[in-house]
Amino acid sequence: MATSRSSRQTPGWGRPLRLLLRLVLMGVGLGVITGSVLKLAGTGAQRGDWPIPSWLVSTETAPEDPPAPTATGSNGLRSNGNDNLGRFETRNELTALSQRWKELAATQADLKVSAFMLVLDDGRYAQLEPDTALPAASSIKTPILLVTLEELDAGRLVWNEPLTLTKTVVGGGAGWMASKPIGTRFPTHEVATEMIRVSDNTATNLLIDRLGGKKALNLRFNALGLSATTVNNWLPDLEGTNTTSARDLAYSIALVDTGEALSIRSRDLFRQVMGTSITNTLIPRGLMRGLGGQQGKPDQSLMIKGYRVLNKTGDIGIAYADAGLIELPDGSRAVAAFLVKGPFNDPRSTEMIRKLTAAMAPALKPKLAVSAAVSEPSNNP
Repeated sequence: MATSRSSRQTPGWGRPLRLLLRLVLMGVGLGVITGSVLKLAGTGAQRGDWPIPSWLVSTETAPEDPPAPTATGSNGLRSNGNDNLGRFETRNELTALSQRWKELAATQADLKVSAFMLVLDDGRYAQLEPDTALPAASSIKTPILLVTLEELDAGRLVWNEPLTLTKTVVGGGAGWMASKPIGTRFPTHEVATEMIRVSDNTATNLLIDRLGGKKALNLRFNALGLSATTVNNWLPDLEGTNTTSARDLAYSIALVDTGEALSIRSRDLFRQVMGTSITNTLIPRGLMRGLGGQQGKPDQSLMIKGYRVLNKTGDIGIAYADAGLIELPDGSRAVAAFLVKGPFNDPRSTEMIRKLTAAMAPALKPKLAVSAAVSEPSNNP
């Protein structure tokens, strides 16, 4: 009996365990293979190399994607893709302000006045003969700066490229470059900056020459949509043959700040250069007057109130101008431009610009900000 029992194999767990182990290994292997196939299928479909096999696609209906936003604004105009920067688009005329400007101009009938203002963020605007071409004086230096930076973006100009002083470009009036010897070389960034900072006429002529001359520059202005802006003479152009309009000046600044023209880097250069202008007696002082309160040095006083003005003036005695970007305390921005033509060195011309700006100031007061209420912890248990 004992021998019979010892010759039979006793049932054990070895075989089931081996079977279970094989099943586990097969499951892991299938999981790895399936995961690899899914990953390759997703990558290939994402690149468009090959479609996902039908056996890997769920038969459940996926929810439809929301419709893509259209590329047009509320008025049907095509968006520039930079709507958060505002647009040069007139939507809602501030008729009371336009009428007030008309009344102010009527008090000095012998002065020719052009004015334009637009809040880039919401389209509110006011105007007074905005497209009338008047002597540009040094205000034409703003669109010249714009074209200069366009050349920089296009790679046809280098910011530190030396420009050589010649007899042709030497201009009288404002600036110091005319006093340097013929043949002196100035880097482009210094020329562009001095053209705005101290309104250097020789610096302006250097850039006009570098940009291809007066005719070439006028073609560039026309291509930008500055239809009233023309350079007919080297600066200082005391006869007033170089012309522009209030709308053109405002538009040339808006093109930059809304991202319609220039790269981000050149836009920053434009703002930096415009911020160096030392003349702040027209738009900045008029804005201070219109805002009221404590009066002081315009730039510092406006910054305390939350405003900043990047402007460029013009003065040839028979005509005065000022145009600039106005940053408001609520983060919105406006462009404004004023031109006045009148008797030589008549103080009424500059005072007219200040009055027009002061009348504009209430329209540029920011909306009251609503603070988020902070809930206090309750004392109740």
